[in-house]
Amino acid sequence: MSAWLSLSFLGNPLQNWLMALGWLLLVVALVAIIQPILTSWLGALSARTTNRWDDALLSAVQGTRLSLVGLVGLYPAVQNLSLPELTTRWLIGLAAVGLFLQVGLWVSRFVDFWIRMSRERAIAHDPETATGLAAMSFIARLVLWSLVFLLLLDNLGFNVTTLLAGLGVGGIAVGLALQNILGDLFSSLSIVLDKPFQIGHFVVVDNFSGTVENIGLKTTRIRSISGEIVVFSNTDLTKARLRNYKFMQERRIVFAFGVTYDTPADTMEQIPVWVKSLIDAQPDARFDRAHFKDFGDSSLNFEVVYWMKSADFTAYMNTQQTLNLGLMRVFAQHDVGFAFPTRTLQFQVEQALPVVLQRGPAPGRQTHRPGPSPHPFFASRDSSPTGS
Repeated sequence: MSAWLSLSFLGNPLQNWLMALGWLLLVVALVAIIQPILTSWLGALSARTTNRWDDALLSAVQGTRLSLVGLVGLYPAVQNLSLPELTTRWLIGLAAVGLFLQVGLWVSRFVDFWIRMSRERAIAHDPETATGLAAMSFIARLVLWSLVFLLLLDNLGFNVTTLLAGLGVGGIAVGLALQNILGDLFSSLSIVLDKPFQIGHFVVVDNFSGTVENIGLKTTRIRSISGEIVVFSNTDLTKARLRNYKFMQERRIVFAFGVTYDTPADTMEQIPVWVKSLIDAQPDARFDRAHFKDFGDSSLNFEVVYWMKSADFTAYMNTQQTLNLGLMRVFAQHDVGFAFPTRTLQFQVEQALPVVLQRGPAPGRQTHRPGPSPHPFFASRDSSPTGS
């Protein structure tokens, strides 16, 4: 047996190769055995507690990758072998890559789980915080993996300072090429910080209206009142004139109507009183004013203003419908007519216009004496030439 173990292979005894393989398998086996045990223990612990820290740890442990652990096992395995310097550096570098990637994966899953759970709780109670957590998740991942990448390069022997300087110059070119995407990204951060709207708010943008469902890094999705999803660029939203109805406490309503010109002045004075009594009878409405506004082309126009104590649009429509029906009933009782576009033509003349016909010299021909043309509405008379 000792003779076999002393056999040389690629410059190392077989015994050293077996020890290197043993270290590699030992590391992978230990992790493969410990991970299920630790996962089961953390799962039982999270079921007994109400906090989320153990759940975040459980999510992190479940992110263990045996392939990355196998790369980490190359480091103790290499210590028992005599290999060329370049080969040793490559193997140690692979071990460092596996270690940093695995640690980054653990931390990333821990942070992602914590932020995701916090965001789900915030959506139900505080949509503003939920919007901020969505951007925070992206920033946290970006910072984490940037840090992992820089530490890995430094561990592999690269000059990180020179690399950062080069990235600064290259970043300008990349920024110019991706200025639209970066513009949407910074607009997303602007929305998170300035908070013109949050998830769940009802907004109107130009001719589109709906409820905000998601605020992403590049776009914002709004569920329109007709049911479809409308996607807006974050840059467009920050530039648009946006109306947010979430914090509306009262709704100011202005409506107008007209009555016919034959309505007596005494009745005209009573119409604002009738309107006020109708509005006061509504529990969610508060009367502001009602006035005989102006003389229209075919109507005497009134303007009414009242306030809805609720921001609910359906409540407003129900109240307006009740007022409209009430006005129809009151006007019918007092013989007041609603005006509609009409036009009356009046013809008035003091006397009939004379029309004289004169015969010409040729038989069968007649000429008209210069004068006013006959009109079908006016009387006319015939006259013959003198001496005929």
